[in-house]
Amino acid sequence: MEHKVSGGWRGPEYLQYDEIGMGLTGFGVFFLFFGMILFFDKALLAIGNVLFVAGLSFVIGLERTFRFFFQKHKMKATGFFLGGVLIVLIGWPLIGMILEIYGFFLLFRGFFPVVVGFIRRVPVLGYLLNLPGISSLVDKVGESNNMV
Repeated sequence: MEHKVSGGWRGPEYLQYDEIGMGLTGFGVFFLFFGMILFFDKALLAIGNVLFVAGLSFVIGLERTFRFFFQKHKMKATGFFLGGVLIVLIGWPLIGMILEIYGFFLLFRGFFPVVVGFIRRVPVLGYLLNLPGISSLVDKVGESNNMV
């Protein structure tokens, strides 16, 4: 069974890359979250960073990953994100994660309106996002003129 994508036909072997990539990305996010919960554990954050970037490369491909990160208008965001990853790997997790989170928000801010719109349709999470204090904050995060 073959699957049609914008670049042409892709066989089932590419689905394995997508599944591996989603797994790596999921584990990366888990390790990053767990590393922050455990007071910025260097090892967990480093593993999470490597898994997240590797998973992203598997999901969208190496070429598209490089194109995404190294667009002219995203160089500042990429510098903060990858600089934060490097600083975490060197051994300064708190400073690295601050830079990395800032770079992440700059890189992926075009996706936030889509994510916020999706989460608002989820039964329990949508109710929480529509609470008076949270709603205005989510509206500010969810509005973006820079679509990716």
